[in-house]
Amino acid sequence: MYQKAGKRLIDISVSAIALLALLPALCLLLPALTLATGGNPFFIQARPGRNERIFWLVKFKTMNDRRAPDGRLLPDADRLTPIGRLVRKTSLDELPQLWNVLKGEMSLIGPRPLLVEYLPLYTDHQRRRHTVRPGITGWAQVNGRNTLSWEKKFEYDVWYVENVSFGLDCRIVWLTIQKVLQAKDINESQQVMMSRFTGNTQ
Repeated sequence: MYQKAGKRLIDISVSAIALLALLPALCLLLPALTLATGGNPFFIQARPGRNERIFWLVKFKTMNDRRAPDGRLLPDADRLTPIGRLVRKTSLDELPQLWNVLKGEMSLIGPRPLLVEYLPLYTDHQRRRHTVRPGITGWAQVNGRNTLSWEKKFEYDVWYVENVSFGLDCRIVWLTIQKVLQAKDINESQQVMMSRFTGNTQ
């Protein structure tokens, strides 16, 4: 019952209230990020959702588009702006995804939506992570985030799919708040983004 109706009702209610409550913060972030990135303050990318249906994920853009002389983008660490670093550290870059939640493309809680190019690389077991809506935060995020191996991350994702409940979602929300406040598991000292999934961890 919770998965069929209750979870979606909570998603709609919380995302709508949060967007209204956070409107002042959004109005401050938008011009600041526009100046820092030199243009569009939003990062928009195709991601697979429930049943691998593709949707456009929206986040705040934390990096500029600086390029090397040969035209290639500079490494992520070189393009991350000071305000972008702060926004990413506090997870404020995830706020626009509340719009994805409101539209029904995402849930507040669920496996994180990854790149479309990873779809052919999953095992049948790993692919089960796409039987629910992807989330802004999830079981893998509160159990290691960037510090997890891909294999362990998928293990946590599938475990969530098999055990989703109202109580578990509440626990993930509470742990997410703790992680954000403590800035845990960001792992920025090693790299800005987690290494790409190649399928070799299966």
